[in-house]
Amino acid sequence: MKSVLITGANRSIGLETAKQLSQKGLFVYLGTRNLEKGRAVVEELKKEGFQNIKAIELDVTKPDSVLEAKKIVEEEQGQLDILINNAGMSKGFPESALTTSITDIQEVFETNYYGAIRVTQAFMELLRKSAQPRISNITSGLGSLNLHSDPSWKYYNVKLASYFPSKALVNTYTILLAYELQDSPFKVNAIDPGYTATDFNHHSGPGTVEDAAAFIIKHTLTPDDAPTGKFFSKDIEDGTEVSPW
Repeated sequence: MKSVLITGANRSIGLETAKQLSQKGLFVYLGTRNLEKGRAVVEELKKEGFQNIKAIELDVTKPDSVLEAKKIVEEEQGQLDILINNAGMSKGFPESALTTSITDIQEVFETNYYGAIRVTQAFMELLRKSAQPRISNITSGLGSLNLHSDPSWKYYNVKLASYFPSKALVNTYTILLAYELQDSPFKVNAIDPGYTATDFNHHSGPGTVEDAAAFIIKHTLTPDDAPTGKFFSKDIEDGTEVSPW
């Protein structure tokens, strides 16, 4: 049975992704900052018939928490097949490039960018033991420099001084990571599940968490000849072509 770790997975898209992967027969580690809340979520899932899901305490901003989670996965599985860096945050809208504080920007970067790197580096040892390792970095169309430079883009006026650059850096890290792992079985991609109705955006998005999770899984459970180091966005196109960075 393949194993997957999803960070920030106790609600919204992360939770739905965990549910769908569980239904596909994977063992899912549901990463959560609050273990008690995570366990409560898992208990509800079990009542609904979901199997092979375990809550694991994981705060991507805290090195000790990440290493402890890695230790648990190593002891229980011996390896990790899939890492989905889903944990993310935003300080809200609007965010001016002229007035947003460095403190706010650093807080967002600590979760969205540094957190993804911290978890990836910590779990690399376990991922290398998998025959088909996959790393999916969950990003946003708001992290595309090309789109943000195009006045005709429908979200052109949504400029967030911390969230936008944090996701642009996640995209950059995806390229770097894929390059370093190009001669291995790894597939590393940035995946934008689209503008989805979640707590993150006060349920303003038109997409559903079910469709968003399915899109993430489509570009995660990929064959050996699948692309790596690419950016796929549900909002930009149907996922058959690489999206603009």
